Amino acid sequence: MTAWPTELRLSEDKKTLTVSFDDGQTYALGAEFLRVMSPSAEVQGHSAAERKTVGGKINVTILSVDPVGNYAVRLGFDDMHNTGLFTWTYLAELGREKETRWAAYLAELQDKGLSRERPGQR
Repeated sequence: MTAWPTELRLSEDKKTLTVSFDDGQTYALGAEFLRVMSPSAEVQGHSAAERKTVGGKINVTILSVDPVGNYAVRLGFDDMHNTGLFTWTYLAELGREKETRWAAYLAELQDKGLSRERPGQR
């Protein structure tokens, strides 16, 4: 059974979403991390081959956290991206795998000649 969120808290600077679960786990997830890991088709594509590496999001912030039914939230970012539905399961996965996923993302940026600071540039 999936852990259920007990609290979602957006930091005052809108750069961190902290998610607490009923299994006692709490994860602080940065806006940049959430944006580049968005479950949207725009980022993930419709298959692994279509997945995009998104650069230039180091300064992105979260503008909104809107519930979707009882299973997810839609995050709205200040770059106007808001199409990803972050399910409770996906948020827990991101929390558990944050270090591994972040390291893989940084390696992808380097391999593709992208930058965290500027989209499409080193």
